[in-house]
Amino acid sequence: MAPTAVAPEVPTLVLEASDRAPALARRFVGEWFRTWQIADDSDARVVVSELVTNALLHGKGPIVVRVFRDERDGRPVIEVWDGGTGRPTVQPEDHTATGGRGLHLVSRLAAEWGTRPLVEGGKVTWAKC
Repeated sequence: MAPTAVAPEVPTLVLEASDRAPALARRFVGEWFRTWQIADDSDARVVVSELVTNALLHGKGPIVVRVFRDERDGRPVIEVWDGGTGRPTVQPEDHTATGGRGLHLVSRLAAEWGTRPLVEGGKVTWAKC
């Protein structure tokens, strides 16, 4: 019998779309960074907070947060899934606006980021820290 390879479970947090979601996501990411012995999680906490806030404001349904290490370079990747159909885009900066800066922060703090549709509907927005 051939040996069976088992893929490790990807740490996943399912959140209700509520005002508490960004804080819970920050705590979740911080716990995984500590588990991986990554001392500085400040950028990752900002990134996950912004991605979850976008899912909360513009998405639909529950919000799923996943974190894992990229096998190629070991960097942490944060994914945020939601059921919304829109795709996040960086908007032109408006210094008079009270919001709309989240993806600017993500684009500056993350090594890479992007979005892709989910087969079952919705999207995943990801960022490599």
